[in-house]
Amino acid sequence: MNLPEREPNGLTLLDLCCCAGGAAMGYYLAGFDITGVDIVDRPNYPFRFVQGDALTYARMNGADYDLIHASWPCQHRAAITKGTNAHLQDTYPDLLPEGREAMLATGRPYVIETTEARPDVVLCGTQFGLPILRHRRFEVHGWTPLAPPHTPHRGRVRGWRHGAYYEGEYLAVYGKGGGKASVPEMQAALGIDWTDVHEELTEAIPPAYTRFLGEQAAAQLLGVAA
Repeated sequence: MNLPEREPNGLTLLDLCCCAGGAAMGYYLAGFDITGVDIVDRPNYPFRFVQGDALTYARMNGADYDLIHASWPCQHRAAITKGTNAHLQDTYPDLLPEGREAMLATGRPYVIETTEARPDVVLCGTQFGLPILRHRRFEVHGWTPLAPPHTPHRGRVRGWRHGAYYEGEYLAVYGKGGGKASVPEMQAALGIDWTDVHEELTEAIPPAYTRFLGEQAAAQLLGVAA
């Protein structure tokens, strides 16, 4: 793909459990040069990609990067796994504690995004003018983020609820059917045009979130370096 124009900041970022690169694109737009790592091949990932175990790569190479981002798998700690799918919980890896330890051992500043990460910053699509109620928790170490105001949500999410169909200004960017967003609608709502894989879109972090965080992190890292 042809990457959008941006102004490089001279910093490097390691993107662990990178999926298709929603988080990575935001950091790229903030100026970072990106390397992504995922246990699954990700042919749609738009930056340098390494297929491998994220924990092992972080331990061996994490110290070589200026900033580390990790979206450790969330299924083990997700609300649905603790409730409806409790019988499946042990089938999902719980990488958050071990992942955090590996990142701390690098001595580098980092960002963790996953369920039950420490909520140093919580971001939602409404804060960036996106038609999605996608809340994400970001745990940070080695720098101090600020967050924009998060006003109360007003309006409905389009789709079926308890046997009734509602129109709404927000889209359900998960699942299929029942009025949920189509793939083109998901792409537009998230700001992602380099993948049309449904699974990758439903799991993606909107680049607007990590561009916002990345610009702050870069300013602080470069200020310290100066």
